[in-house]
Amino acid sequence: MTFGLGSFDGDGDADVDWTAEVAFAARTAPEIRAVGESGGSVLVLPIGSVEQHGDHLPVATDSILASAVAAAGATAVVDDVPVLVAPTFWTGYSPHHRAFGGTLTGEFDTLLDLLGTVADAALDNGFDALLLLNGHGGNRALVDAAVTVVGRAHPAVESLGLTYFDLAAPFADEIRESDAGGMAHGGEFETSLMQYLRPELVREDAPATYWVEPYDLAGNDLLDGGPLSVYRPFGAYSDSGAIGDPSLASADKGERFFDGIRAELAALLLDVHEQNAD
Repeated sequence: MTFGLGSFDGDGDADVDWTAEVAFAARTAPEIRAVGESGGSVLVLPIGSVEQHGDHLPVATDSILASAVAAAGATAVVDDVPVLVAPTFWTGYSPHHRAFGGTLTGEFDTLLDLLGTVADAALDNGFDALLLLNGHGGNRALVDAAVTVVGRAHPAVESLGLTYFDLAAPFADEIRESDAGGMAHGGEFETSLMQYLRPELVREDAPATYWVEPYDLAGNDLLDGGPLSVYRPFGAYSDSGAIGDPSLASADKGERFFDGIRAELAALLLDVHEQNAD
């Protein structure tokens, strides 16, 4: 299974584009090395998951969105930054979703080892920086650990990790209509992005419940995780597996979210390049 780089037209459609200038998988080995050996080069590795997203979104939602964001951000700066986007690492850490079915997950240590191994091979090409771009909340600890593993193994490389939807924090309140708890798993945010990017994959029936967490410090929204970590299987929050308010989602909101995230990621990639250029 692969999730390719997206090309975006005026209808918000996202298709695999093997001609994309930033597509690692579409380049020859010498071409990849030439980009990697350029000053301030950046390799982006999207990390997603395959897990249930309620009755209305496909199980590949996190991987689709991480792929699209990575491609869009890199394409926006490709004239100024030597950057490539690797094929998406589609298996995430999702044991809390398994009871609903439709979920393919790995063990934490296995995924961490694999991320380190993939990074080791990728960095043979001379990249100055590696950005692990995460698209699944359950991967946060995994990506944080992988940044440290890669950083220690490659001290000359800038090792970075980011969960893409955190980039929406500065402007999300200007777009959302849901109350706190409405932008969660398969809620207003993810459903809007999918309606914009891959509307043919979004189903009409979307039962969901707002995210209600009894501990105030644990947070209750996609962009408000809170300092307290709590483990609960998803069945404790939702009968359908979706949390939030997808009824408020729209393609227009998805486009606004996506454009804002793309701009934020493009600015970060330019900053990483400048920080690491000779």
